[in-house]
Amino acid sequence: MIIPFEKLSKEALLGVIEEFVTRDGTDYGLLEPELEQKIERVLRQLEKGDAFIVYDEATMTTNIVLKDEIAKAKYD
Repeated sequence: MIIPFEKLSKEALLGVIEEFVTRDGTDYGLLEPELEQKIERVLRQLEKGDAFIVYDEATMTTNIVLKDEIAKAKYD
């Protein structure tokens, strides 16, 4: 299920984004940007519609997914 980011409080939105950008295994290349830069980048992607917040009812987890990935997956 896609959750419109505008429906989340500022604190909840920042929490979801921060958890996403600080996960183990995220590769940013040779130069790792600061946390604030990572958060701002994801926020811009959400605002532009290039990424979405997705809630999976089966696993009760929230994730941020790129638009291209949404087209490949089956989310309600």
